Amino acid sequence: MPAAPASAGARIRREPRREPLRKHEGNPIIEPRPHLAWESKATFNPGAVEIGGNIHLLYRAIGDQDISVVGHAVSYDGVTIAERSAEPAYIPELIPDAKRRIGQLAQGAGGAYTSGGGWWGGSEDPRISYVKEDGRLYMLYVAYDGWSPPRVALTSIDERDFLARRWDAWSRAKIISMPPEELAKDPRFRDVIDKNACLLPEKINGKYVVFHRIFPDILVDFVDDLDFEDSYLKGEHKISPRPGFWDSRKVGAGAPPIKTKDGWLLIYQAVGDQDPGRYKIGAMMLDLHDPTKVLYRSNEPVLVPEEWYENTGWKFGVVYPCGAVAKDGTLFVYYGGADSVVCVATAKLDDFLDHLKKYGTAKLAPEISSKTMPIRRKK
Repeated sequence: MPAAPASAGARIRREPRREPLRKHEGNPIIEPRPHLAWESKATFNPGAVEIGGNIHLLYRAIGDQDISVVGHAVSYDGVTIAERSAEPAYIPELIPDAKRRIGQLAQGAGGAYTSGGGWWGGSEDPRISYVKEDGRLYMLYVAYDGWSPPRVALTSIDERDFLARRWDAWSRAKIISMPPEELAKDPRFRDVIDKNACLLPEKINGKYVVFHRIFPDILVDFVDDLDFEDSYLKGEHKISPRPGFWDSRKVGAGAPPIKTKDGWLLIYQAVGDQDPGRYKIGAMMLDLHDPTKVLYRSNEPVLVPEEWYENTGWKFGVVYPCGAVAKDGTLFVYYGGADSVVCVATAKLDDFLDHLKKYGTAKLAPEISSKTMPIRRKK
């Protein structure tokens, strides 16, 4: 990748060609179980949360009906799966409609959108946040009915119900994305698809902070509550792709940010114009008091799709993070490989943060003339 020119008074130091995250030698840690109809084809893109020293994974599962539901697994050490649900932990309420739409698709009456991996609807790519102040776990996911533009949905469950595996205690899901017809009126947005949503696990100045993505930016909203009665996400602030960098085409929040001594650590996914066929993983450090402010940002990916399990599946060349946990000084990043399996990569947290601060910069690449480096903005 050509080096981006630095602006006056600012130096951009390139990272060495190594990945700060180490992929677990036992990857993939979760694979489809063919004998279970609800997750017989794919298990990927896992949200993650730590409660009581155990790491809970909520992963997207695809079964015989090609509809996304959510499975549950537990790890005591972060890499070994000790428990895995025999039934879905969450089934989206829109499944009946999705089944009807599948019938229409079979008759050639398909909608304009498809979900990741080529599936036809359900609850996709769950991200889970535990807000201790509320005593609840909030799950944001992409709601897709097989027809309309994918949008962000929100549901929640009490901590006690979650730990007791009372999966019928999830709250009724709410669509919190702006309606497509309203999004289409806003000149800031290039597309009506809203996804990649996660919730900061703490309030900032009494407000909840929601990250989501409308191509090509990460959007950040501050909301008074999570009721969303007659209200929707607005895309108040944004974090954009960087021309000339590895994340030049589109960016999306991956895991809910982790609070560290240096700021909120946001693991994110991105695609670059230089390599548009592959999803890669990066990291940002956000200000503790203003998470719209980027303090550091990795100038090279922290993880790229090179292993067989990241290139063999429903969508090759994909590493897609939806969960991250800091436990006992170790950073665990959970991601989907090739839209097919669940994987994990680790690093010593302090080393990872030092690496990000040393080789990351909050300054975006300077504007580059189209005469010297054309920047394409195709989806």
